Amino acid sequence: MGNLNSIRIGKEAIVSLGQTPRHELKVQIRWLIRRDLPEVLEIERDRFAHPWTEEEFLSALRQRSCIGMVAELDQRIVGFMVYELHKASIHVCNFAVASWANRQGIGSQMVQRVIDKLSQQRRREVQLELRESNLEAQLFFLEHGFRAVSVLRHFYEDTSEDAYLMRYRLDWVDEDFVPEYAPKNRISQYEIG
Repeated sequence: MGNLNSIRIGKEAIVSLGQTPRHELKVQIRWLIRRDLPEVLEIERDRFAHPWTEEEFLSALRQRSCIGMVAELDQRIVGFMVYELHKASIHVCNFAVASWANRQGIGSQMVQRVIDKLSQQRRREVQLELRESNLEAQLFFLEHGFRAVSVLRHFYEDTSEDAYLMRYRLDWVDEDFVPEYAPKNRISQYEIG
């Protein structure tokens, strides 16, 4: 099962709207262990229309290149992330923060922890896929220095929705950087209601 996309193609990250946190809660970020799974699954079911099952989490975490981490506040899991380590990159496979803990800096702390794992000598980028309709996650990751670098057509099996490949690179220090293809969110141009 070398690539987690074979486990669950199209898992999008859901996080809080890209706004300044109301107040930042300091959390302990640590490795995900098996006894965390009930709380992780509770967050997963609350945040995703097509949640990973316990077996999908276990299958992913059994892979040598796959790591899970959790954010803990007062001995309660408030967020999690599952990511794969590749030779030159980190791929975020699944990421969520408990809905009651949104906009309190928890997702930002977790993303920063992954970014801190990058180095000039080895892994230089973090990447993930987001549903085209998940504007709040797009804004969150843009706020953290990620850029949409391509559109993945019909990426999600459950709806055949397109995804954006979002990427953060260490060498993107020039704010004038524009990827070869800068996708636009086609959903955001329509008014709701």
